[in-house]
Amino acid sequence: MAEFTWADRKNGDVVIFHGDRQASVLRGAKADRFREDVALGDDQALMARLTGNYKRGNERQAREHPRNRHR
Repeated sequence: MAEFTWADRKNGDVVIFHGDRQASVLRGAKADRFREDVALGDDQALMARLTGNYKRGNERQAREHPRNRHR
């Protein structure tokens, strides 16, 4: 599974990569907020949420699994 990485640009933008590919660019206040949130916790989950790369299409199947039916 490819991991997320990120890099600061000289102009203040934050570039998020998934594997070797650019997944997203954050600018301005979003970039500042991202840097604060990364310092606080789980950066992989944060980057997945920001890029929209966290749903895989198996949510319905997982919801119908016997251990998840009561939820």
